[in-house]
Amino acid sequence: MDWTLTDKAVLVTGASSGIGRALAVAAGQAGARVILAGRSRTRLEEVRGTIGERAVCLSGDLSEPAEVDRIAAEAEAAFGQIDILLANAGLYVPGDVAEGDPDAWDALLKVNVNSVFRLVRRVLPGMIARGAGDIVITSSVSGHQAIQWEPVYSASKHAIQSFTHGLRRQVARHGLRVGAIAPGVVLNPLWGMADGADIDAKVAAHEGIRSEDVAEAVMFMLTRPPHVTIRDLVILPQGQDI
Repeated sequence: MDWTLTDKAVLVTGASSGIGRALAVAAGQAGARVILAGRSRTRLEEVRGTIGERAVCLSGDLSEPAEVDRIAAEAEAAFGQIDILLANAGLYVPGDVAEGDPDAWDALLKVNVNSVFRLVRRVLPGMIARGAGDIVITSSVSGHQAIQWEPVYSASKHAIQSFTHGLRRQVARHGLRVGAIAPGVVLNPLWGMADGADIDAKVAAHEGIRSEDVAEAVMFMLTRPPHVTIRDLVILPQGQDI
């Protein structure tokens, strides 16, 4: 079994914490050259310190279309091309619609949906020209069903699911692979979990998974033989039943 991504250029968005950080570290450990994209330069540099000189940091706000284009262009300039896109950046807004903040919904959709569409559009021409490339988009179990306490977030992930499946069918003939990773409860800062002891306790109780568990699943997706596409991978804590 080949678990290496030796010399592949991997662009990871949302790389400063949580799943994105775990993805970036796992890709670096697998031999990839990693472009770390996120809002906080300081936190990105901390991740780069874990990976080493094969990583570069690109800070920016992916809710801004011009920033999406800039980050993609600078990522290509850094390593010559983008072999793998891990579109992971996202916001989480739960709550009842009747009491919700439409401006918060707009901000969520800009990052969870629009930035993914734009970034994929930006990297596709190079991948198509080379006849190779992998795109894995972070979805959610919420993209497979409408969860009542997070309907707007669920809607954003349903959009991601539809986009991922339509895109995959468009680009398969070019030798590209496209898939979605759909986690359940992940014990990281996005979900308000930062204390190591609390995380350990919930893992022991089978109530959540670690960001590293998700990253390991994505590495499995990326390291399958070229003729194998994993279009969806839903990963849940054993005790979660939604």
